[in-house]
Amino acid sequence: MTTTDPAAHELARGLVDLSRTGLTSELRAHAARSLLNVVATATGACRDRAVEIVIATALDNGGERRCPVPGRRERLDPLSAALATGLAAHLDDFDDTHLETVVHPGAAVLGAVVAVLPDHETTGPRLLDAVALGLETQLRLARAMTPWHYDDGWHITGTVGAPGAAVTAGLLMGLSPGQLGNAIAIASSMTLGHREGFGTMVKPFHPGKAAANGVLAAALARRDFTGSPTALEGPRGYFRALSPTTDLARLTTELGTRWEFLDNTVKLYPCGIVAHPAIEAAERLHARLAGRTPVAVRVHCHPLVAELTGNPAPDTGLAARFSTMHGVAAALADGVVGLAQYEDARVVAPDVTALRAVTTLIIDESMARDAATVEVVVSDGPVLTESVTHARGSVARPMTDTELDLKVTALVERTRPGQGPEVIAAVRGLPSATSCGDLLTTIVGEPA
Repeated sequence: MTTTDPAAHELARGLVDLSRTGLTSELRAHAARSLLNVVATATGACRDRAVEIVIATALDNGGERRCPVPGRRERLDPLSAALATGLAAHLDDFDDTHLETVVHPGAAVLGAVVAVLPDHETTGPRLLDAVALGLETQLRLARAMTPWHYDDGWHITGTVGAPGAAVTAGLLMGLSPGQLGNAIAIASSMTLGHREGFGTMVKPFHPGKAAANGVLAAALARRDFTGSPTALEGPRGYFRALSPTTDLARLTTELGTRWEFLDNTVKLYPCGIVAHPAIEAAERLHARLAGRTPVAVRVHCHPLVAELTGNPAPDTGLAARFSTMHGVAAALADGVVGLAQYEDARVVAPDVTALRAVTTLIIDESMARDAATVEVVVSDGPVLTESVTHARGSVARPMTDTELDLKVTALVERTRPGQGPEVIAAVRGLPSATSCGDLLTTIVGEPA
């Protein structure tokens, strides 16, 4: 970076150049996977109480109602649609995750898409490029601040989400490099999210509000509203305010040749990703228990497991998503972990509560984030052990397209019975679609 070439504008110029050139078929296919996954998570959660509250508030206070929310019949003003969609996409913690930075980038990008697409027709490839570059922007911002920013208590999905949503929205609006640079600068002043909100409705609110903020930033920049040229790297700017240490070179180095979003993975379980390897190991142990009751359960895991998902006694489904002890207990009891295991009633059920009480985390500094070993002590036999080197759904063991389609179908079925195949076909067909006119019609309900 140089003082004559500010970071936001250098990044914007590179993103616009990539958008104009067009991304490869591989990159578009990966963007379609990320988009399909968050469309499904948003649809599956679209009738949750938190989403209902946001939509009711929007209908009381919003502007012109022309933008959809996946799975819903109502139409909202663009900023409210972005908020409701981003919130729904992340609400069950079942969306995507970039393990190195623990960012969930898809929700904010989807919020931008539903807010902007009704007024800005485009082709399927151009939409996927805008999605990919919005994802990439978030992850590059995050890598520049990882791990310091997150360690200080910021919810990184919220703080990088607004600039990422601004990029997706801005590219769909056809912003010039200068305008997109301003959109990034404006959005960088509207970041939000503290980890204290984890386990409550506030956590998914962060990417939802980030989506709305990014759309607003792009809309303002389109009318030549300006932000500070050095909003990102300035002495009182985004990075200085949000992180004690920053590796600014990560923002634009090898932009267009090295892709962070290719390491963005799809979740197999609806909870914090660092709990996944332990849950997988516990699922395997369920059959081996043969009805015996564990007297002690030991989970050997990476330090981040205790930090992020160390809640020993959750009392709601939202709180349980940050309890590896709950995920392991539910897996041992039920043999499978899905949305049902994070229903409030299951979280406080006596059998799961008892298993959580005998489950402990044993921190192992040498263990990878996507690995875990679970040991189960029973009263009448040897200690049962299962190890997972790389969790299913990780970069090393990615979910297959078939597995993703099964996940999507199950999620869509919750609120739009029988519509899963149509949703899958609409999103998977984007790489060759000459128009996106049918996409929103397919992924949302009929207008109210």
